[in-house]
Parts: sequence; structure tokens; C-alpha cells
Amino acid sequence: MQQAIIAGGCFWCTEAVFRDVIGVTEVESGYIGGTKIDPTYKEVCTGQTGHAEGIRVTFDPDTISLPEIYDVFLGTHDPTQLNRQGGDIGTQYRSAIFPLSAEQNVEAEAAIARWNEENGKTAVTTVEGLAGDEQTSAWYPAEDYHQEYWDGEGQRNPYCVAVIPPKIMKLRKSFQKYVKS
Repeated sequence: MQQAIIAGGCFWCTEAVFRDVIGVTEVESGYIGGTKIDPTYKEVCTGQTGHAEGIRVTFDPDTISLPEIYDVFLGTHDPTQLNRQGGDIGTQYRSAIFPLSAEQNVEAEAAIARWNEENGKTAVTTVEGLAGDEQTSAWYPAEDYHQEYWDGEGQRNPYCVAVIPPKIMKLRKSFQKYVKS
């Protein structure tokens, strides 16, 4: 198994998409890229900690490769929006990839370049945290009530009901071969 950490806006939305991807065995919502040790959701929401809402994806590379994970990520949110996704605004909603190795760093840069070329646009997605700064590359799991949010409370949350189904439909339409049956 391998892991990848990505941030593409609200972690509830990104988590819901990746729970439907083949080869993905676990998705954990959390915080990364900031300076405060062990931040809370309330603190991250202020935008003052520097963290992004992200997900840590555990996947089987024999079923789906890291480049494919990154392609699905870039293709199921809007990587051209700086520090926002739809109505979610702030640096905590930035589009970013947090590589866990030098190889992942290379793959992240390649995925962004591939997306730019295929879409004729420029992604603002950043590649962060590999420069040896343990503080900004530290992963902090979100509080328990954020985990598997769409499968529980999220389907009763009007925001989630408006935002998550279109992202899942985009996955199913644009990345059919990666969708769990």
C-alpha cells in the first residue's frame, strides 16, 4: 500500500470522491501545511494556522498508480481557483499536493504539467512540504466527526448535498475506469 496527501477544498468533498475510487482502501481527512502543532478544525477555519484541509489516501499501486491518483484529484476539483473551491474561501481551501517522497514530488509536478497541457489552462495547485520542513509537512488527522462525513451527517447537510454529488458525478463521467462498482 502507498499513501498520498492532497488538498482540494473542503475535505468532506474530496474524501467523498476518493472513497469511490478503485484501489483506495482508506481516506482520512486532516490538516497539513501549517505552522500550529495539532490544530483544531475551528483554528484551521480561521485561516491563521496556514493549514489546508486535506485527505490522506491509502491505495494499492497495483490497482491505481500515483499518477492516476493525482489525475483524478486534479480532474475532480477546480485547480485554477486560488485559495478557494466554490463558496469555500481561504488558504485552508487551497489546491495542493503534499508529496511524501522525492518520487511523489516529481509525479506531482508532472501531473500538474499534464493537466495544464490537456486543459489549456494554468492550475494554481501547489506542491508543498517536501523541503524538509517537518512542521509544515506534518499530518494531523481531523476530529472524528469529520471522518467519513458524507456517508453519515453529510447527506443531511445542505452544503454537502449541493456540492458533493456533482463532484462524484464528475468522477463517474470523466474517470469511469477508476470508479468502484
